[in-house]
Amino acid sequence: MTKVTFATHPFLLGFDQLERLVERTAKADTGGYPPYNIEQSSDHSFRITLAVAGFAESDLSITIEDRQLVVRGRQSEPDEARVFLHRGIAARQFQRSFVLADGVDVTGAQMENGLLHIDLRRAEPETVVQTIQIKKG
Repeated sequence: MTKVTFATHPFLLGFDQLERLVERTAKADTGGYPPYNIEQSSDHSFRITLAVAGFAESDLSITIEDRQLVVRGRQSEPDEARVFLHRGIAARQFQRSFVLADGVDVTGAQMENGLLHIDLRRAEPETVVQTIQIKKG
Protein backbone atom coordinates (compact mmCIF):
# COMPACT_ATOMS: atom_id res chain seq x y z
CA MET A 1 0.00 0.00 0.00
CA THR A 2 1.40 3.40 -1.00
CA LYS A 3 1.07 6.28 1.44
CA VAL A 4 -0.29 9.44 -0.19
CA THR A 5 0.97 12.65 1.39
CA PHE A 6 -0.65 16.04 0.98
CA ALA A 7 1.72 17.22 -1.74
CA THR A 8 1.55 13.99 -3.73
CA HIS A 9 -2.23 13.64 -3.86
CA PRO A 10 -3.25 13.11 -7.51
CA PHE A 11 -5.69 16.06 -7.52
CA LEU A 12 -3.06 18.55 -6.30
CA LEU A 13 -0.80 18.89 -9.31
CA GLY A 14 2.22 21.15 -8.88
CA PHE A 15 1.84 21.57 -5.12
CA ASP A 16 5.03 19.67 -4.27
CA GLN A 17 6.68 22.99 -3.40
CA LEU A 18 4.07 23.50 -0.69
CA GLU A 19 5.43 20.56 1.28
CA ARG A 20 8.96 22.00 1.09
CA LEU A 21 7.55 25.38 2.15
CA VAL A 22 5.93 23.86 5.24
CA GLU A 23 9.19 22.11 6.17
CA ARG A 24 11.18 25.34 5.72
CA THR A 25 8.69 27.24 7.85
CA ALA A 26 8.93 24.69 10.64
CA LYS A 27 12.73 24.98 10.63
CA ALA A 28 12.55 28.80 10.74
CA ASP A 29 11.09 28.86 14.27
CA THR A 30 13.57 30.78 16.44
CA GLY A 31 11.73 30.75 19.74
CA GLY A 32 10.08 33.78 21.24
CA TYR A 33 12.66 36.54 20.75
CA PRO A 34 11.87 39.13 19.71
CA PRO A 35 8.12 39.02 20.27
CA TYR A 36 6.00 40.05 17.31
CA ASN A 37 2.45 40.70 16.13
CA ILE A 38 0.92 40.12 12.72
CA GLU A 39 -2.18 42.15 11.97
CA GLN A 40 -4.40 42.47 8.93
CA SER A 41 -4.95 46.14 8.13
CA SER A 42 -7.21 45.62 5.08
CA ASP A 43 -8.33 42.80 2.79
CA HIS A 44 -4.98 42.84 1.00
CA SER A 45 -2.50 44.35 3.45
CA PHE A 46 -0.76 43.14 6.60
CA ARG A 47 1.64 44.55 9.17
CA ILE A 48 4.30 42.66 11.10
CA THR A 49 5.40 44.45 14.28
CA LEU A 50 8.51 43.33 16.17
CA ALA A 51 9.43 44.59 19.65
CA VAL A 52 13.06 45.67 19.18
CA ALA A 53 13.64 47.96 22.15
CA GLY A 54 17.27 48.98 22.42
CA PHE A 55 18.01 48.45 18.72
CA ALA A 56 18.66 51.39 16.41
CA GLU A 57 17.72 51.36 12.74
CA SER A 58 21.38 50.78 11.88
CA ASP A 59 21.39 47.62 14.08
CA LEU A 60 18.60 46.03 12.00
CA SER A 61 18.45 44.58 8.52
CA ILE A 62 15.45 43.41 6.52
CA THR A 63 15.98 41.17 3.49
CA ILE A 64 13.94 38.90 1.28
CA GLU A 65 15.69 35.64 0.48
CA ASP A 66 13.86 33.10 -1.69
CA ARG A 67 10.37 34.39 -0.72
CA GLN A 68 11.41 34.48 2.93
CA LEU A 69 11.33 37.79 4.82
CA VAL A 70 14.31 37.80 7.18
CA VAL A 71 14.75 40.39 9.95
CA ARG A 72 18.13 40.42 11.68
CA GLY A 73 19.23 42.44 14.67
CA ARG A 74 22.74 42.88 15.98
CA GLN A 75 23.70 45.60 18.43
CA SER A 76 27.13 47.12 18.41
CA GLU A 77 29.53 46.09 21.14
CA PRO A 78 28.81 47.77 24.50
CA ASP A 79 31.17 50.35 25.88
CA GLU A 80 33.81 48.59 27.99
CA ALA A 81 33.70 51.40 30.59
CA ARG A 82 30.05 50.62 31.46
CA VAL A 83 29.53 48.63 34.64
CA PHE A 84 26.12 46.96 35.04
CA LEU A 85 24.84 46.23 38.53
CA HIS A 86 21.90 44.42 36.93
CA ARG A 87 21.42 43.67 33.25
CA GLY A 88 17.83 42.59 32.50
CA ILE A 89 17.36 44.13 29.06
CA ALA A 90 18.04 41.59 26.31
CA ALA A 91 20.80 42.76 23.98
CA ARG A 92 21.37 39.58 22.05
CA GLN A 93 21.37 39.26 18.31
CA PHE A 94 18.37 37.69 16.60
CA GLN A 95 17.04 36.46 13.30
CA ARG A 96 13.29 36.20 12.68
CA SER A 97 11.94 34.73 9.42
CA PHE A 98 8.53 34.84 7.76
CA VAL A 99 7.69 32.93 4.59
CA LEU A 100 5.86 35.11 2.05
CA ALA A 101 3.30 33.74 -0.37
CA ASP A 102 3.63 34.49 -4.06
CA GLY A 103 2.16 37.91 -4.76
CA VAL A 104 2.94 39.31 -1.29
CA ASP A 105 5.41 42.20 -1.34
CA VAL A 106 6.99 44.38 1.34
CA THR A 107 5.81 47.97 0.88
CA GLY A 108 7.85 49.60 3.65
CA ALA A 109 9.28 49.50 7.15
CA GLN A 110 9.49 52.04 9.96
CA MET A 111 10.65 52.29 13.58
CA GLU A 112 8.40 53.84 16.20
CA ASN A 113 8.80 53.75 19.99
CA GLY A 114 10.97 50.61 19.99
CA LEU A 115 8.70 48.79 17.53
CA LEU A 116 9.70 47.82 14.00
CA HIS A 117 6.70 47.87 11.66
CA ILE A 118 6.95 46.03 8.32
CA ASP A 119 4.06 46.59 5.91
CA LEU A 120 3.08 43.94 3.38
CA ARG A 121 0.62 43.99 0.50
CA ARG A 122 -0.90 41.09 -1.38
CA ALA A 123 -1.71 41.72 -5.03
CA GLU A 124 -5.42 41.58 -5.64
CA PRO A 125 -6.31 38.30 -7.31
CA GLU A 126 -7.45 38.42 -10.90
CA THR A 127 -10.38 36.34 -12.01
CA VAL A 128 -9.16 34.57 -15.10
CA VAL A 129 -11.12 32.13 -17.20
CA GLN A 130 -9.06 30.37 -19.82
CA THR A 131 -10.49 28.26 -22.61
CA ILE A 132 -8.32 25.47 -23.93
CA GLN A 133 -8.76 24.49 -27.56
CA ILE A 134 -8.91 20.80 -28.35
CA LYS A 135 -6.94 19.86 -31.45
CA LYS A 136 -7.94 16.99 -33.67
CA GLY A 137 -5.36 14.25 -33.66
